[in-house]
Amino acid sequence: MTPIGGRITTRVEDAVFVEAPARLHFGVLDLRGALGRWFGGIGAAAPAPTLLVSASASDTVTVEGEDAGRATEFARRMLAHVEQVRGAPRGARIRVHRALPPHAGLGSGTQLALAIGRTLSELHEVDMDAAELARTMGRAKRSAIGTWTFAGGGLIVEGGRRVGQNDVAPLLARLPFPASWRCVLAVPHAGAGVSGAAESRALAELPSPPEGDVERVAYLVLMALLPALVEADIESFGATLSEIQQMTGRWFASAQGGTFAPGSEDLVRCMAASGARGVGQSSWGPAVYGIVDGQEASARLAGRVREVLGPAGDVYEGPFRSDGARVWRAQITGDTVETQS
Repeated sequence: MTPIGGRITTRVEDAVFVEAPARLHFGVLDLRGALGRWFGGIGAAAPAPTLLVSASASDTVTVEGEDAGRATEFARRMLAHVEQVRGAPRGARIRVHRALPPHAGLGSGTQLALAIGRTLSELHEVDMDAAELARTMGRAKRSAIGTWTFAGGGLIVEGGRRVGQNDVAPLLARLPFPASWRCVLAVPHAGAGVSGAAESRALAELPSPPEGDVERVAYLVLMALLPALVEADIESFGATLSEIQQMTGRWFASAQGGTFAPGSEDLVRCMAASGARGVGQSSWGPAVYGIVDGQEASARLAGRVREVLGPAGDVYEGPFRSDGARVWRAQITGDTVETQS
């Protein structure tokens, strides 16, 4: 309603936007730590879904939208760092326009933390690389796959963190996927994967994998998976990735109820039987991915998985991303983006 004798004015704000992809975790390199490093792993940014957050200047801290509770914690953490750097308290108006499915094996917490951290660092002109951003936001305490997929696209190999230290695992390799390769991602609505404190307990209770298994996984990554990717040999790449998934899945079997989580195993079998060249569970699941060559094969696989899942989950498909998080500035009115650059 317009006040008598008055008028309605619309506030237009300059905002920083960050769109970040879900991350896929293809497997862990080492749970033994015998050489002084543990975890490590391989992964990639998923073609979809993505999260979207924005931040605009404010004297106070306000957070709106999906997953606002966690987003508020992340915002206060970054703003405390900004205050240390700038020497004065800073605020922000933050909107979570779109969040990732939580506890699905897609790195929703890490991507939200890094996205909010990046919007606020850009808004308040604090220069930070991906590793520093992760440390500031309290992420990458085990896997750094989410950190490095936030920073860029392609297949990621990270070298694990040093035992007893909280450094961010180094990026060892980033290789582009062939343009014709496609990823089909199935995300069931039920059966949340292990996360948070439960994940820490589960990892602490896992038996140490056999040394031969750890050596085999490292050998497969270096001498089969990476060469197959460079040579665009999807048959060898897929077979190697599936073998890695089977082997590392057994390391986690006591915690997740089998080589794959109960909500994931049927989807893994379905994708393998429906033409996926490589297939596996992302992190603790229940998200499952399949890799094929070509749009037609992708559409067939996605259609078959949608038939199996029905309304009990979502299916995404597309080429692997060549980039990580996107950052831009725009004007925002309410929840509507007016311009984008």
